[in-house]
Amino acid sequence: MGEGLRQNESLVIDGLHKRFVSQDREVIALQDINLTIRQGEFISIVGSSGCGKSTLLRIIAGLDTEYLGNVSIGSNKILGPGVDRGIVFQEHRLFPWLTVEENIAFGLQGVDKKATQEITKEHIELVGLRTFEKAYPHQLSGGMAQRAGIARALVNRPKLLLLDEPFGALDAFTKIQMQQEILRIWQLEKTTMILVTHDIDEAIYLGDQVVIMSSRPGKVNKIVPIDLPRPRDRTSDDFSQVRKIIYHEFFKEQDRPFVYAI
Repeated sequence: MGEGLRQNESLVIDGLHKRFVSQDREVIALQDINLTIRQGEFISIVGSSGCGKSTLLRIIAGLDTEYLGNVSIGSNKILGPGVDRGIVFQEHRLFPWLTVEENIAFGLQGVDKKATQEITKEHIELVGLRTFEKAYPHQLSGGMAQRAGIARALVNRPKLLLLDEPFGALDAFTKIQMQQEILRIWQLEKTTMILVTHDIDEAIYLGDQVVIMSSRPGKVNKIVPIDLPRPRDRTSDDFSQVRKIIYHEFFKEQDRPFVYAI
């Protein structure tokens, strides 16, 4: 099983600034982001569209290295992609010409055939896709395709799993099933997870902490610890109180009156 981040291998984001040029003008995407994410934590990040949530994930994944500040795991600065970090996108991004097992095995470069088969089988079982090994992506439901995408991201046993709105395109019932599934995998594998989502209930249901980001330029407005026992009851008064705190932060930033009517 995965071990997540060891205590001396926390993800540390220190003074992160990200700028880019759009239509001949400079845009500040992220400004002075400071976060420390410890071993085995499940962190949810929420914020309005365009606040830089996905940009932050891309930097952690090593897909964007043009920034100021420091992003490191332990003493190692992130300089590019690595097998110690897996990422799951909103779209499953499976190769349509490969079967489920071939897609999952794709990331296992330099591993002998027998080990590849064993690891692939283990991860197919982990995400509940047994009997669908030979299926192609077009033969899968949206939820099943995302399960395959999660398995592919986990196959190298990463220290970090980055989730970029992975359930945003799913219907409400499938989304709840997938949230429960990712929690089961997190508890089993002990992989440190960082979720970006627009869904505040999802952020509370999954996260140990919810990081609330401001609108552009993206800053950390508030970090809300979620001290609720698992499994969490979305209909409970305690859950509702946490939801109220997070909604209040959004409305406060926009300088609008807050009316809680959920």
